[in-house]
Amino acid sequence: MKNDLINELFINKTNVIYRYLLKIGCNKCDAEDITQETFYKALTYIEGIDTAKMSSWLFRVAINKYYDVCRKRNSHVHVSIDEDVLSEKLSDDFLCEDYILNLERKQDILVTLNSLNDTYKNLLILKYDINLSYKEIADVLDININTVKTYLARARKQFEKNWRMIENE
Repeated sequence: MKNDLINELFINKTNVIYRYLLKIGCNKCDAEDITQETFYKALTYIEGIDTAKMSSWLFRVAINKYYDVCRKRNSHVHVSIDEDVLSEKLSDDFLCEDYILNLERKQDILVTLNSLNDTYKNLLILKYDINLSYKEIADVLDININTVKTYLARARKQFEKNWRMIENE
């Protein structure tokens, strides 16, 4: 086993997978546990994992572990809002009214995002929140890059449709 592979595994992917789990609604404690279990499993089976598909393998294991946690708790997967992040981004020149409007808009975005199926929701998070390229998303999900583009176009269209319905309410 190569040391550079282990370095890439832990340094580059740990934070991305942890942030992704938080974005899809996992609480911090569970996200830490799932990330740790994912990398433990990776180290256990490192010899049998294709190095070209390491990233997609890690994401798939983490997502499956997250869904297992949700099934055990009999809960539905929801993207969560991190109030601390929003508060940090607000500067002193924002008015209280702007802060409240930002919170309401953020809540509407989350409601719209949670109304999408899991595939579309995951693609939108990977592309626009985690800022992965089409190629990186294709590698993570182990699908063709053209499929990523097609599904993202459909996801954006569905998001826009659901967004308009929420705004009209």
